[in-house]
Amino acid sequence: MEEETETEEELRTRTEKKVKKAAQLLFFRRHRIPGVKGWELKKALGDNYMDVIEVLNSALDRFGMEVKRISREGGIGEGEGEDEEKKERDRFMIVLKNHMVEKASGERIDDVAMLSATLAFIISKQGKAPRKTIEDFLADKFPKHRIYFALDRYIRQGYLGEDDKVLYIGWRTRAEVDRKSLLDLILSA
Repeated sequence: MEEETETEEELRTRTEKKVKKAAQLLFFRRHRIPGVKGWELKKALGDNYMDVIEVLNSALDRFGMEVKRISREGGIGEGEGEDEEKKERDRFMIVLKNHMVEKASGERIDDVAMLSATLAFIISKQGKAPRKTIEDFLADKFPKHRIYFALDRYIRQGYLGEDDKVLYIGWRTRAEVDRKSLLDLILSA
């Protein structure tokens, strides 16, 4: 009877240590791009890293946060039947569940406005728009030198993607920005 209690206790302790390690990996940036690749989690936490992420998710839920899995190719990665290789290539990051928290981004208000306007413009053009058109659109409200710098920064940060001078919604926007709420807020203003 005592041996079962010890193994149960050991299992609980081991799981708790893995959840703490996962939280540390996900909260603190080690690279320019936030989050951690699936293979990094697997290496640090073991083969059952998805179970550890689920436990961490339930703990983060109390704080209004969640771990999102983002695929480079397209949207949010979900589903049980996916192959392990795809999960290892995906990026995991902690995001806020409620996007209406003030001062959570740490960005200047005019930079947030420029990103919001750019995203709304791209969404209105079915997800892609020529860079020159976006620059002209933003030039009515912002200085040109700020526009070039900001667009390049958004591309580096993953909020936008660029392919042959055409901008599109980046992987980080799919993870952090509620596009429907963004458009509702812009249309209601």
